[in-house]
Amino acid sequence: MTAMTPEEKFELINRNLQEVLGADQIKQILAQRDLNLYWGTAPTGKPHIGYFVPMTKIADFLKAGCHVTILFANLHAYLDNMKAPWDQLELRTKYYEATIKAMLTSIGVPLDKLKFVVGTSYQLSQEYSLDVYKMLAITTEHDAKKAGAEVVKQAASPLMSALVYPLLQALDEEYLKVDAQFGGVDQRKIFTFAEKYMPNLGYKKRAHLMNPMVAGLRGSKMSASDPDSKVDLLDDAKTVARKIKKAFCEEGNVDDNPLLEFLKVVVFPARSLTDPTYKFVVKRPEKFGGDIVFDSYQQIEDAFREKKLHPVDLKTGTADAINALLEPIRTTFKDEALIQLSKDAYGDAQAAAKQIKKPVQNSAEPDVENISKLDIRVGRIVDIKLHPDAESLYVEQIDLGEPTGPRTIVSGLAKHIPLSELQNRTVLVLTNLKPSKLRGIESNGMVLAASTSDNTTVELLDPPSEASVGDHVSFEGFDYAPVPILNPKKDVWKKCAGEMKVDGSGVAVFRNVPFVVGGGAVKARSLKDALIG
Repeated sequence: MTAMTPEEKFELINRNLQEVLGADQIKQILAQRDLNLYWGTAPTGKPHIGYFVPMTKIADFLKAGCHVTILFANLHAYLDNMKAPWDQLELRTKYYEATIKAMLTSIGVPLDKLKFVVGTSYQLSQEYSLDVYKMLAITTEHDAKKAGAEVVKQAASPLMSALVYPLLQALDEEYLKVDAQFGGVDQRKIFTFAEKYMPNLGYKKRAHLMNPMVAGLRGSKMSASDPDSKVDLLDDAKTVARKIKKAFCEEGNVDDNPLLEFLKVVVFPARSLTDPTYKFVVKRPEKFGGDIVFDSYQQIEDAFREKKLHPVDLKTGTADAINALLEPIRTTFKDEALIQLSKDAYGDAQAAAKQIKKPVQNSAEPDVENISKLDIRVGRIVDIKLHPDAESLYVEQIDLGEPTGPRTIVSGLAKHIPLSELQNRTVLVLTNLKPSKLRGIESNGMVLAASTSDNTTVELLDPPSEASVGDHVSFEGFDYAPVPILNPKKDVWKKCAGEMKVDGSGVAVFRNVPFVVGGGAVKARSLKDALIG
């Protein structure tokens, strides 16, 4: 095999990534030697098929000659709200190691070229601990909150563990002696934190490689609390087929389709590692036209866009492809020792934890999952004008950090807030309402505001100063798992809004749980004990 050039190695390293910070730095290193990088995972919930995304990239890195370290970040897992006692975390670390190795083996990745490290093997050393204290001495609370906002659940008054978590992840780069860190795009704020603070300790700034986040089967992020949003690595074939059958898959929609996304990012790259001639097959009876065979992902996307491939057929083919990917892992975990390890790591203690966390509800209360379905984000009004056909309405262009540019949103604020006060104003926007036309102009979201019960006084909700455009609002104790579009027939927003208010201290809350974004609480400027809508 012909040796790869530095340019070819960089292209392979960069393939299918969403973003790279420090690309020039990587190119300079590749011109002299192979790259050293690491990927870390905190052993909390069970790994699911989404983990194949980093696994397929690790295969790319190895093919490009990179020296790859996989970190089982058990101390980080403990800091993440102490989701499991330390003894159980040790078992989960072993389970993660067995699972990750089984995944890599199943797609033909040689384990002998990888280095596996457990976090506490060096994170409890005197040298590392002193560096943690040094980092604490120079890190502001604001920066620590912001860095961990997308990774560790935050509250208006977060635990110190949530603030320390990103500091440790930054220091791992130095103690693992790498040139770059690899992770999901949800890690971006931790990566930029590391780039800012590591040089302050006298350590070099590393490059950062980011994967896209794969949506769950319901069209939102895969969530451990929603079993049907993900496929577990040990789900049997019938369970996989059932979950895929329930997946969000709108006919002709290729832009918001978790099945197509998974085929593109995981199935084709993973299967091609062991079978360069891999073909995607949809099995159908002869009376329905017989099997359909696709040689590439693009052929599948084109056929689905043109409605030549029906959602039912796409689901059938995807379920078969996932089952083929999982079968070697299922076979590995038939080992009695691994079966017992799985029970010990995620058995009765996990069930008990779920029971404790589950709120008691009566029939009059809204579904606890509803708040998780909302996608509330920080936006900035970049242009605003009166609606040409309604003096009570504004037409706003709101920047939400989306690549498609600002959204058009129509709101009924004209009688309550002067136009001059809204230009360049930072606001909160409910982004996944079904688009609707208001006096002939389509509105693609709702600006959230607080109001008195008689609606005589209205104020916009204010994100904290540490929040950035595009940041999403979270609620401690509830998952962030928004659906692409809220079903208007289920009145999800109406049910949630009924339990939202501005409390006596001016903080926006849902069931007394604060709206949190960028590590800070959302507030109204002067209203207290007010409604939100």
